[in-house]
Amino acid sequence: QVRLAESGGGSVQAGGSLKLSCAASGFKFDTYRMGWYRPVPGKERDMVSTIGAGNDITYADSVKGRFTISRDNGKNTLYLQMNDLKTDDTAVYYCARLYGRRPDVWGQGTQVNVSS
Repeated sequence: QVRLAESGGGSVQAGGSLKLSCAASGFKFDTYRMGWYRPVPGKERDMVSTIGAGNDITYADSVKGRFTISRDNGKNTLYLQMNDLKTDDTAVYYCARLYGRRPDVWGQGTQVNVSS
């Protein structure tokens, strides 16, 4: 059974850091592009960052220079290091498996709260 399980969310003050993890199971993790998404107004979920099987990476403009995506194929785990967090980063963060460039499997989400 294909499954994605996020962890690492929590509450932090603006300027702080959090590291999210996404444990994958039930598929060949190292062959898929993976990503992190969060809801934004007017859109159900928007891309935060993605990383391909060859470690090619994309970031949303709003997180460039602050967030770092990485993957450990030996552990079937995706990460998102979030630094210099802002109140606008408050959201539920979802891990996703991508088929082509579109998410086809979602995790349950992990809540990140950033206070001023």
